[in-house]
Amino acid sequence: MRPYPFTAVVGMPDLRLALILSSVSPAVGGVLVRGEKGTAKSTMVRALAGLLPDVDVVRGCRFSCDPHDPDPACPDGPHPAGADADTRPARLVEMPVGAAEDRVVGSLDLERALRDGSTDFQPGLLAAAHRGLLYVDEVNLLADHLVDTLLDAAAMGRVTVEREGVSVTHAARFVLIGTMNPEEGELRPQLLDRFGLTVDVAASREPGERAEVVRRRLVHEADPDGFADRFADSEAA
Repeated sequence: MRPYPFTAVVGMPDLRLALILSSVSPAVGGVLVRGEKGTAKSTMVRALAGLLPDVDVVRGCRFSCDPHDPDPACPDGPHPAGADADTRPARLVEMPVGAAEDRVVGSLDLERALRDGSTDFQPGLLAAAHRGLLYVDEVNLLADHLVDTLLDAAAMGRVTVEREGVSVTHAARFVLIGTMNPEEGELRPQLLDRFGLTVDVAASREPGERAEVVRRRLVHEADPDGFADRFADSEAA
């Protein structure tokens, strides 16, 4: 099923603007979205990926290196100047609240590294999000050790995995988007400071808007392709 179009979401102009600003200029520092359940927070965040321009990546690189400025420390590199490139859509990577640390930062086969002297590193979610979006739903429920890992990566723009003297590092620059329901607990101050923008959203109390939300959702579920076509011009704009 095609995702719900970004411009088809009814209302929430502040959230729409914040997400677009962070996508245009990642230096803004990402977006924290606070609101009760059922306010289309996740729907709008997931739809944002469809608006982003395609990304040029070095062919075969699992770490999405830019062919015009490859990471000299890339585990799949070094990549020569003018390396062959592919173009792919920008990614929206979702980080589960209960994810294991190896899945987030990647895993290193220590036995092979010590035995053969070769580094067998399997990239994690932070590598997948490089040059794209990293989305954490219920970010206020994230375990403390994952918060620390996320803060380090966001501040440095890199991920470093070290085990028994073997070290692997790679670039991890992404737009961080978190959603949360304040009723389920607040965010750690260190992580709250990481977000450049915070938007509070609430379900509309206006009957006409609420009816339009239901109408659009029903039409989308019945004919997602036709519904997406209706908003193709506004998505392109």
